Amino acid sequence: MAKRTAPLLLLTLAVGLAGGSQGDREPVYRDCVLRCEERNCSGDALKHFRSRQPIYMSLAGWTCRDDCKYECMWFTVGLYLQEGHRVPQFHGKWPFSRFLFIQEPASAVASLLNGLASLVMLCRYRASVPASSPMYHTCMAFAWVSLNAWFWSTVFHTRDTDLTEKMDYFCASAVILHSVYLCCVRTVGLQHPSVASAFGALLLLLLTGHISYLSLVHFDYGYNMMANVAIGLVNLAWWLVWCLRNRRRLPHTRRCMVVVVLLQGLSLLELLDFPPLFWVLDAHAIWHISTIPVHTLFFRSVLHPASGFHFLCPSLPAPRAGWGSPYPLGPPTCLLSPPPTTTTDWDVLRTG
Repeated sequence: MAKRTAPLLLLTLAVGLAGGSQGDREPVYRDCVLRCEERNCSGDALKHFRSRQPIYMSLAGWTCRDDCKYECMWFTVGLYLQEGHRVPQFHGKWPFSRFLFIQEPASAVASLLNGLASLVMLCRYRASVPASSPMYHTCMAFAWVSLNAWFWSTVFHTRDTDLTEKMDYFCASAVILHSVYLCCVRTVGLQHPSVASAFGALLLLLLTGHISYLSLVHFDYGYNMMANVAIGLVNLAWWLVWCLRNRRRLPHTRRCMVVVVLLQGLSLLELLDFPPLFWVLDAHAIWHISTIPVHTLFFRSVLHPASGFHFLCPSLPAPRAGWGSPYPLGPPTCLLSPPPTTTTDWDVLRTG
């Protein structure tokens, strides 16, 4: 035990001076992985490992080396806890208890539920808003981009590889940039479509440069985080300024403010970085869980009113009651009250 304790203490003292994760730099961990690979990952031992490995594990891409890392991670964690040290991270992550082939069960399930919530609201949006509404295609594109991001988030938390990590990060950046484009179209593009088109081209160029740098130059976690936070703050400020300027004329802007602040505020849960509870639930998983109900609020308070569908009501069929209604989010306003008479419908929409 003394031989095992010594390198643990040495690394604990040096952690402040060294970059990376403490756990995978631990000599005990590295020695364990090396010995495990020599013993199990070659020749007849490898054939034996493959013969007893569950089919779902092999289909998910779990290799003998991956299993060695997993087992040695828990061996190292056990030593840390025995000596009274704080649980270390491994390869930038906390140790998670694997469920079947799922590497981070809570985050994976939460990502899947977020995706399902997005899909349900997307279907309801399509059923309640006509394709002729001014922002229909912009909102639909944003919904699909978000759905794609949650798909890759689910895949990444299920099986962390270089490919799934990059897809998760890149798709998340695409959502953030597309949300800024959505804000631009809603606040500026209805009056000046050419401005929104030019701004969209700029955002697409930024996304291309961002992905190219991370893929071809250096996958910099710090840079990626700062870039996403900066764009997120721009998006938050833009929405808030527009909502405050239009809060008297457009009642739904109050709900819009609540939703955008809530979305940004919940991301602060990431700052509560702690070892996972029961080796399953960490701050990142809690963040994903907390965003599940926000999708309904976002569609109801941001995308749905933004489409301006209630100014195009004459072309819509009369609403039907119940879940079979073409307006699951509620009947358009003008089907319940006369249309405005002081200004034209399009004037209200473009200035709103």
